[in-house]
Amino acid sequence: MTDQLHDATTEKRYVHLDPDGCGGGWMFVIVAAPTGVVHQNQCGGYACAQYEQEGYLVPLYGTDLDEDMNEIFVGELKRWGTRGREWPAGVLDRLRAAVDSLGMYGSGHHDAPYPPSLVLDESRLSEAAEAWIPVVTPDGPGVLVWENSD
Repeated sequence: MTDQLHDATTEKRYVHLDPDGCGGGWMFVIVAAPTGVVHQNQCGGYACAQYEQEGYLVPLYGTDLDEDMNEIFVGELKRWGTRGREWPAGVLDRLRAAVDSLGMYGSGHHDAPYPPSLVLDESRLSEAAEAWIPVVTPDGPGVLVWENSD
């Protein structure tokens, strides 16, 4: 009985965000943490890659939150937003501004006078793709996700 309990508690659970591809209008941050829950999202524009991050999900609230991201990845990059790309200075500036414009992040730090914003994690920029942007949150490293455009 102990072995069965141990196996069940160490097994990871996988959550597919928007598994049928018809849930537009959402944006989340997956904060990296050893939760046993792995969130997966289709990313990379036409690449239709499945990226995943273990952690907990924090919803972002607002209207058209993904508008700036879609202008960058769907408009300018023509849906070829895959990992490992070179980021021209102008596009990188727009990506920084798009992340910053998302406003306040619902941090778990209740002693903060104002909820802090997300920041593009440029140390992990090689991981960035459409619908998968590495960010720094007040709770640690995370990934900003939304509906892939393909």
